[in-house]
Amino acid sequence: MEACRRWREEEKETMKRYFITGLVILLPLAVTIAVVVFIIDLLTKPFMGMMTQMLTHFTGPYGAFLRSDTVVRYTSQFLILILLFLCTVVLGMITRWFFVHALLKLGDRLLGRIPLVNTVYKTSQEIIRTLFSSTKSSFKQVVMVPFPHKETYMIGLVAGDSPKSCCDQMGEELISVLVPTTPNPTTGFLLMFKRRDLVYVDMKTEDAIKYVVSCGVVTPEHPLPLPPKTRL
Repeated sequence: MEACRRWREEEKETMKRYFITGLVILLPLAVTIAVVVFIIDLLTKPFMGMMTQMLTHFTGPYGAFLRSDTVVRYTSQFLILILLFLCTVVLGMITRWFFVHALLKLGDRLLGRIPLVNTVYKTSQEIIRTLFSSTKSSFKQVVMVPFPHKETYMIGLVAGDSPKSCCDQMGEELISVLVPTTPNPTTGFLLMFKRRDLVYVDMKTEDAIKYVVSCGVVTPEHPLPLPPKTRL
């Protein structure tokens, strides 16, 4: 009886290790697939109606096959992604031409004069320029900030200087910090701190994001170990 009980405990422990190993392998894959599917749906959704209508009226020898809803959807997404890629490449080539720069400036002026549209357009333009400009240091400095109260700290990314009106109201310099949430770092809090309240950390941005996404499991000093090899 004792040997049987011990054998059952060993079997449970072995199954537990197998489950954890499988979870470590499958969970990042599932998150990656979910993010990729979300991005594909976001890019293709505005054009799905037009592309679906074109495919459903396909009159070639494969018309019956393409009338399946599932096939139509995936084929439409595939074609839309190819067209978006080609359009992006062509647009990048065209924008290098001198006369196109003039047209873009004219369009920028026109959009800047349309009420409501100019606010959305200018805000989006400034955000994109800030994120993709190599000369900017936004989100490249990792800090610890006292949040949600002074006795605890959270990982944050320095966004830049706070608005001048806010600094003048407080009578000193304030720093804007993005505090991402875990395990989804695409959401978080934009907070303003006094410079003396920030604790600057010698950590890369990607390491900080890994720390947040892993709920504190993966740190630069203690990376996630490889799953144990199973014996054949």
